[in-house]
Amino acid sequence: MSTTTASPVSSAVGSTLDLAISGGTPVSKTPIPFMSTGLSSADVDAATAVLKSGMLRAAKKCEELETRFAQISGAKHMMTCANGTCALQLAYEPLFQRGDEVLVPAWSYIATVSMIVARGCTPVFVDAIPETFQIDVNDAAKKVTAKTRGIAATHLYGCPVDIDAVQALAQKHGLKVVYDAAQSHLATYKGKGIGAFGDAVTYSFYATKNLGTGEGGSISCNDDGLAKSIKLLRSHGETDKYLHEHIGYNYRMNDITGAIGCSRLDRLPDQTKTRQKNASKFDAILSEIDGLIPPTTTPGAEAVFHLYVVKMDLSKFRCTRDEFCKALMAEGVPTAVHYPRSLPKQPALATWNKNDCPVADALSSQVFALPMHHDLTEEHFRVVREALNKVAAAYRA
Repeated sequence: MSTTTASPVSSAVGSTLDLAISGGTPVSKTPIPFMSTGLSSADVDAATAVLKSGMLRAAKKCEELETRFAQISGAKHMMTCANGTCALQLAYEPLFQRGDEVLVPAWSYIATVSMIVARGCTPVFVDAIPETFQIDVNDAAKKVTAKTRGIAATHLYGCPVDIDAVQALAQKHGLKVVYDAAQSHLATYKGKGIGAFGDAVTYSFYATKNLGTGEGGSISCNDDGLAKSIKLLRSHGETDKYLHEHIGYNYRMNDITGAIGCSRLDRLPDQTKTRQKNASKFDAILSEIDGLIPPTTTPGAEAVFHLYVVKMDLSKFRCTRDEFCKALMAEGVPTAVHYPRSLPKQPALATWNKNDCPVADALSSQVFALPMHHDLTEEHFRVVREALNKVAAAYRA
C-alpha cells in the first residue's frame, strides 16, 4: 500500500470547516467506485454462445456451474435456481413444517427471515455478536423451546459464523440447520468449504455478489434425499415430462445466467484473494484511527469480504454515523449501511418481535461499509486513508 503524509489521528482534533462537506477541498474530486460489477469480454462471449445456441433454458451451463461450484464449496450436491430468495425457500420447505419455531439472526438481510415466515414458521430472533456481527449462539441457546425445529444462520458480509457452535447446539436439540451464504462464496471454516456443513447452504448470484450473474442462486446439501426433494420443488414436482408427483414451483435458472456464472467462477478464486489482501490494507488504515473498529473474523473461519464493515465507537466522535458517512462521501469515499435497522424493527416482521436484541439494534447506528472489490488500486487506498483520517479528526470528541 502506498504511503501518505497524513498522520494518525488517535488524539488529533481538526476542524469541520476543513471538510469538503463544509466547503473545503475534497481528498478526491472523483469518488472511489464502491463496487466492481462489470462483465468481462469472456463473460459476454459465454452468454453470446448460449444465445447463438438457442438453448436458453436450464441445461448444460447450469449443470456445469452446479458441478464446479459444488466441488469448490465442499458440497456433494448443488442446485441452481432463480435467485437467492428462491434458494432459501427451496431449502426451508423440505426441512421445516408450518408452526415450527426457527432461530433466526436479528442482524441479516430480510430474505433470511421472510422466507421462514413464508413457510408458515415462527421466526425467533437471536442477537448478534458485537465484534463479528454474526449470530450469537449463546443467545440462541437461551431461546430454544419445545417447538424449536431449526436454525437459520447467515454467513454475514462474507464471514462464516461459528459453525462448530451452531452444529453443537443443533445436535443437542435435534435441530435442522440452514446456512444463508448469499454473501460468502468460497468462504471456508477450519479448512473446509462452507458447503460441507449443515443440512443446506444457500447462495445468491445477484449482480453485486462476489459471484454475480445479474440474478440467480443455488442451494447445496450433502444428503441425496434432500437434493432430490429440492430438485422436485424447483421444477413443479416433475419426475417425468408432464408427470408431477409433488406440488412445486418454477424456480429454475437459465443457461445464459449459468454461462456467465461459469465464466466468472474462473476468476473468483483470484478475486477472492485480492479481496482478502484489500481487507488487510483496510485493517492497517483503521489501526491508526481511534474509534473506527475493523471487522473481526470468527475464529477458524476464512472470510471472503463481500463487504468490509467498519463499526464506529460513537463516544469518540461529535457526530452520528450518518453524518460521518456524508462527510466521507464529500471527500470522495462512498459508503453503504448494511443495515439501517435490525430485522425485529422491520415493519413487516413486527409481529414476531418478541425478544430483545440490543446488539443488533445498536449496530444499526454504528456500522458502515467501505468500498470493497477486486479492482481497488493503491490510489484508492491512499484516498480512503486520508479521508478517514481527515473526517475522524474533524469530528473527534
